[in-house]
Amino acid sequence: MGKKQKEEQPSDSGYGEPAQFDPTFAGPINKRGCTDIICCILFMAVIVGYMVVGILGETSLATPAQASVIHLVYNMTHYFIPFPSLDLTYSFSFSTWSFLSPFSFTLTPFFYLCGPLSLWVIVLPVCFFIVGIWHCYWEYSNYKANSATISEIGFTTNFEVYLQVQETWLAFLIIISVAEAIILLTVIFLRKRILIAIALIQEASKAISYMMSSLLYPLFTAVLLLVCVAYWGVTALYLATSGGPVYKVVALNSSQGDCMSINGTVDCEPTVSERHCPSASCIFIKYNDEGLLQRNLFNLQIYNVVAFLWCANFVIALGQCTLAGAFASYYWAFNKPNDIPMFPVSAGFMRSLRYHVGSLAFGALILTLVQVVRILLEYIDHKTRSAQNACARFLMCCLKCCFWCLEKFIKFLNRNAYIMIAIYGKNFCVSAKNAFMLLMRNVIRVVVLDKVTDLLLFFGKLLVVGGVGVLSFFFFSGRILLPGNTFRSETLNYYWMPIIVVVIGTYLIAHGFFSVYNMCVDTLFLCFLEDLERNDGSMGKPYFMSKNLMKILNKSNKRPK
Repeated sequence: MGKKQKEEQPSDSGYGEPAQFDPTFAGPINKRGCTDIICCILFMAVIVGYMVVGILGETSLATPAQASVIHLVYNMTHYFIPFPSLDLTYSFSFSTWSFLSPFSFTLTPFFYLCGPLSLWVIVLPVCFFIVGIWHCYWEYSNYKANSATISEIGFTTNFEVYLQVQETWLAFLIIISVAEAIILLTVIFLRKRILIAIALIQEASKAISYMMSSLLYPLFTAVLLLVCVAYWGVTALYLATSGGPVYKVVALNSSQGDCMSINGTVDCEPTVSERHCPSASCIFIKYNDEGLLQRNLFNLQIYNVVAFLWCANFVIALGQCTLAGAFASYYWAFNKPNDIPMFPVSAGFMRSLRYHVGSLAFGALILTLVQVVRILLEYIDHKTRSAQNACARFLMCCLKCCFWCLEKFIKFLNRNAYIMIAIYGKNFCVSAKNAFMLLMRNVIRVVVLDKVTDLLLFFGKLLVVGGVGVLSFFFFSGRILLPGNTFRSETLNYYWMPIIVVVIGTYLIAHGFFSVYNMCVDTLFLCFLEDLERNDGSMGKPYFMSKNLMKILNKSNKRPK
């Protein structure tokens, strides 16, 4: 019997034992302790050191001339890049970001329709390719009847001519037909996986509809990232201009008067002119590099970059852990929405800050180290590009590709580790291990469902950006007229520029809101896999998944007799 039981175990049992049923488990654990305390202390020390570096850079501005340089560079940056108003004391004015509000309320109803629309995201490309095949065949038949061939045209820079020959439309017909065949075969053979992915997206739509505050969280993350970027930029500018300015006397024409003796080694003051040499000028050369701060300027700039990357990655990790805790509390609520706790987003945020700063900083540190290595590789490649041979270029390309893949894998592992941290409250290493083992025990589901879900979310994002882009084109080109004389498209010299700005802004905003949706789907997917391992649908171990998911998997909860 023991031998038979051993043979009946799944072949992937080497990735750990499945999660066992726990009658006391009902979502994110409230009784938890602080995790990765050593990394938390290290992160706090780095932040304190980062603040000291900023203060040292600011206090090193000893002269009004240096301060004027800072303000000049800042004003130029502020003129060309319309960031929110940022003074040298790192204060923000959020009125500049008020344009986000109409976009956020415009996208809000879209999340209610994401479940049904996800099916149309698959159907519409199939129909689009069918129409494309018919159009290409129709054009091919017409030009074939007219005996228009590419051999009669030859090579020309007028590409519109190539649309009038039969070979072009035949090539289009073959390409679109192959793409249509690939899509149809994928839909046919992976229809069950696609249905599960659609069901997860529908569950994500319901979860977000019960937690509308989660849609505002990307704004909070964007503000924190903006603070990190602004502090890094201002600190780097302060450090680069630390020390007193050095001015030297330089003769523009050494043949006049007593200008022969001027060789650019004599210090001077900009307000004092050289009377014995008419062409002499007092020119700024550099900033003084003498002193302890100036001698360690390069090390401080490296510290500035590393601390900035660590803080930015921590902010992103905090957002992921917060949203994961909120959406996990939705999934593990048996009677939805009655069992969903009050203010789940706020509760997830407070749990992450109170207990898991060290774990989030640990994951952010690992990602930061990989990003630093990538930056060093790019720097080495830039400095040695002229001296590289083919072998060195190939080796450098392989290294950059490997570390790019490593960064993607670390991001994927961190994301799932943060979900497990938000649910169970374990440290980073244990959570990353449990998440990895859970995913490897369901590797087929992970590969198929993850990619299908990413594709559906990508098409959804494309639908939003494309729709706004088309509307902005018709609006700015004058095809849609507004009542009154408030705006006239004829006054625009080049209407493509506002269209490009609107499209880029829409993509950034849609990316922020869809990141919430993506995090929700990933969290529900991990909870779904845990649910399948923990429970069996009996009265003592009921499934927490939706009825739609149970129907797709041919599972059900037994009802009491």
